[in-house]
Amino acid sequence: MNIVLLSGGSGQRLWPLSNDIRSKQFIKIFHGQDGELESMVQRVYRQIKTVDKDASVTIATSKSQVSSINNQLGEGVGISVEPCRRDTFPAIALAAAYLKDVRGIGESESVVVCPVDPYVEADYFETLKELGKRAEVSEANLVLMGIEPTYPSEKYGYIIPESSAPVSNVSMFKEKPTKELAAEYIANGALWNGGVFAFRLGYVLKRAHELIDFTDYNDLFAKYDTLEKISFDYAVAEHEKLIEVMRFAGTWKDLGTWNTLTEAMDSNSVGEALFNETCENVHVVNELNVPVICMGLKDIVVSASPEGILVSDKEQSSYIKPLVNTLEQKIMFAEKSWGSFRVLDMEEESVTIKVTLHSGHRMNYHSHDFRDEVWTVISGEGRTIVDGMEQKVKAGDVVTMAAGCRHTIIADTQLQVIEVQLGKEISVHDKHKYELES
Repeated sequence: MNIVLLSGGSGQRLWPLSNDIRSKQFIKIFHGQDGELESMVQRVYRQIKTVDKDASVTIATSKSQVSSINNQLGEGVGISVEPCRRDTFPAIALAAAYLKDVRGIGESESVVVCPVDPYVEADYFETLKELGKRAEVSEANLVLMGIEPTYPSEKYGYIIPESSAPVSNVSMFKEKPTKELAAEYIANGALWNGGVFAFRLGYVLKRAHELIDFTDYNDLFAKYDTLEKISFDYAVAEHEKLIEVMRFAGTWKDLGTWNTLTEAMDSNSVGEALFNETCENVHVVNELNVPVICMGLKDIVVSASPEGILVSDKEQSSYIKPLVNTLEQKIMFAEKSWGSFRVLDMEEESVTIKVTLHSGHRMNYHSHDFRDEVWTVISGEGRTIVDGMEQKVKAGDVVTMAAGCRHTIIADTQLQVIEVQLGKEISVHDKHKYELES
C-alpha cells in the first residue's frame, strides 16, 4: 500500500499545546500499547504498519514540521516537503511527483491519500487497503471513502452515492450544510466526506501536468511558491466524472477541537492532576512540572503548557482561535530531529533553555553574531566541538561560547543541557550554520 498522509494545520485550535511548529498531530496525549504516551501521528503510523508492515508511507507537510516528524517517527519515513503552504492540490501534486521521481513508484500503482490525524481503529486501515486495490482495477479515476454519518454534522462535506451498495458511483457532492440540510442528506443516503481517496499515480500526475507547467519533482519543488492556492476537490474532484465511493462504517473521529479531543482520551488526565468527587466530565492535559487541582467543575478542559494555560467550558473551547490570534506568542517548546528544547525563563538580555538530545544525535554546527552561550550539562555524556576543538563532557561540566565562535554538542548517551543565552539582541535570525568537518 502506498499511502500519503496530509499533515497541515496552524496549531491554534488546541492552544496552548499546539503552535506553528507543533500542530495537534504531534501532541502526545494517547496511551500506546506499551503504556507510553503517543501522538496522533505516532498512533496512525503504528496502526498502518500493524495492518500492512510493508506499506510505503509518505507524509506531505511544511518544512516547519519535518523536525517533529523525524523526532517522533524516525528518519525512515518518506517526507514530501512543501516549501510554503499552497492548499491540498499543490501538496498532492508535489507528493505524487515525489513518489514517482524520488521513491520510484510506478504510474500504474495506486496511492491512498488521507489526513494524518483521524482517531480510528484497525478496520479503517483495512478499508484503506481495499480502497487502494479498488483504485488499481476500477474504471473510476478516483475512489473515495464515504463515512457512514452518526449525526447530522455541519462540520463536514457530504458525498451523495447513486446507490446503497458497498461501492457505488458518486451522484454529487454537497458543501458543509446546515444541521437541517444535513439531516435531509443523511435520510437520502449521504456519507461524510472525510478527505480520504485513492487513485492511480499516473492519473494525478497527468492532471497536475495539465494544470501546472513543470517537468519533474525538482522543477515543481523549485516553482512551488508560484502555484495557485487551490484544494484538490476544486482542482480535480469536481471536474472528474468517473468517481466511486466505498462505504466505511467503523470508528472515525475528527479531533479538531479540545471538545472532540477529550472525548477520545483514554484517561481524564495527562500529567499531574487531582480531581475531587464533585468534578464531572473534566479533562486535564498538564505539561508543566506543577500540580493542577480541579474542584466542583463540570464539562471543563484544563490545558497547561509553557506557552500558556487554558481553562474552558468544553463547548466554548471550539471558539478559541480569535483569542489566540490576539496573542504575540514565542515558541516555548519544540521537538527537533535531534531531540527537543523547552524555554525555562526569558529576560530582556537572557534566555534559559533546557535541551534534550537523543543518543547519537547532535545540534547543527553554528555560531551567533550577538550573543554568548553557556552550556551546563545536567545528565548524560557527550562531546562539544567549539571552533574545531573537541572535548568530552559529562554531568556537571560547563562550556562557554563567546559570540562568533562555532559550536555544537554531540550526545553519546541521552544528554540534557541547560543553555543560557546572553546578549542584547537574542533572535532566531542570529544564527549561521556550517558543515562539520569529519
